[in-house]
Amino acid sequence: MSQESKNFYRKTLALVIPMALQNLINVGISSIDVIMLGKVGEKVLSGASLGAQVQFIMGLLLFGVTSGAAVLMAQYWGKRDMRSIETVFSIAVKIALAAGVLFTIAALAVPQVLMSFFTNDDEVMANGVLYLRVVGFSYIPNALTMIYLNSIRSMEKVGIGLVTYLFSLVTNIIVNALLIFGYFGFPKLGVMGAAAGTVAARIVEFIIVLIYDKKFNDVFTFHLKYLKIKNKGLESDFLKISAPVIANELMWGLGLSTMTAITGHLGSAATAANSVAQVCRNLATVIAFGVANAAAVMIGKAIGEGNKELAKIYGGRFIKLSIGTGIFGSLVLLCVRPVILSVLVLSDDARKLLSVMILIMSYYVIAQAYNTTLIVGIFRGGGDTRFGFFLDVAFMWGVSIIIGYIAAFMFGLPAVAVAFILYSDEVLKIPVSTWRYKTYKWLNDVTRT
Repeated sequence: MSQESKNFYRKTLALVIPMALQNLINVGISSIDVIMLGKVGEKVLSGASLGAQVQFIMGLLLFGVTSGAAVLMAQYWGKRDMRSIETVFSIAVKIALAAGVLFTIAALAVPQVLMSFFTNDDEVMANGVLYLRVVGFSYIPNALTMIYLNSIRSMEKVGIGLVTYLFSLVTNIIVNALLIFGYFGFPKLGVMGAAAGTVAARIVEFIIVLIYDKKFNDVFTFHLKYLKIKNKGLESDFLKISAPVIANELMWGLGLSTMTAITGHLGSAATAANSVAQVCRNLATVIAFGVANAAAVMIGKAIGEGNKELAKIYGGRFIKLSIGTGIFGSLVLLCVRPVILSVLVLSDDARKLLSVMILIMSYYVIAQAYNTTLIVGIFRGGGDTRFGFFLDVAFMWGVSIIIGYIAAFMFGLPAVAVAFILYSDEVLKIPVSTWRYKTYKWLNDVTRT
């Protein structure tokens, strides 16, 4: 192995390990709610899981904003142009703050309307409404924290994200235990206790980020004056790069939420099984998403440095890593399957459906790891943000969701068959995403001199 290859894998590990652990902790935060509420009851678990879809959609909007910003920031980082980085970051912060306020108002003012999109079960809806009325207070600090951590990741600052979410996980576990089950004399709040745990965790995250920004970040420090920066050229670039990414993430997120809504209307057993299966999928892809994010940073930086040939070499290596991490994630799912089935308190129907859905996820995550590394990592790192939008609209919405809806509500197929159809899009995307990679049309310098 050449010295250049050794340097590549050393840098990749330095990025992937903290980001994978950060992703794992994030999955752990959502898993804690599922595991603890699974001890309370199926209806409570379903209500909280469906209520969490609101934050999921907001998170995808913000991920789209930061992913678009990261394309520019990583390439400007390669040029060491901090002024442009500050400008791009300020745009992202303003969008994040607006999104946090909007989603907070929606969760607190019209939770019944939001829940009606996901379920027609009165008891599940009631639990979801209780959850939203508390968890809505977490949206603004969560939005600002997410924007900050994802932005500085473009400048190869990844360790603080791991520390932040580790403290968040510990906070969530403690507050959940105290308020869901009423330990040590605290009130037994059930689903509202889970929501309170999320709020507490998000506040802790925000405080840690503020301290890090002011005391420890030696590369980038946020100042309120950044919000006054005006640069029409960079604002135009941001819109051009970010708009397709935001649309892509929203369409993908709304697609997942629509899938959840379809299964939610198949009964509480299908809802509970799907909620757990989604957590399992997230668990199995934590390393894959770390690889994808590392690909975006390293390829963007190489292009910003003017070395497109190196970016091509990096792309081939990241594809190989994605396949390996996808297979690893699949094996993890198969190993934890019997444990999950034995731990959760589910009805027989939900347990049987969950058993099959985990098997479906075991091959789905391999395809997702591959496509995510290409679309979120390699293509976006190279400034190609439109193609992923096309793929998700074509395959998720044009194939999986439409056929899944017809299968569920026109032909009345069993929930297992519907789940198989709904989670077919990632496999179908592989030939097209591979073709796009081989054209090298994704390789672009999107910075300004």
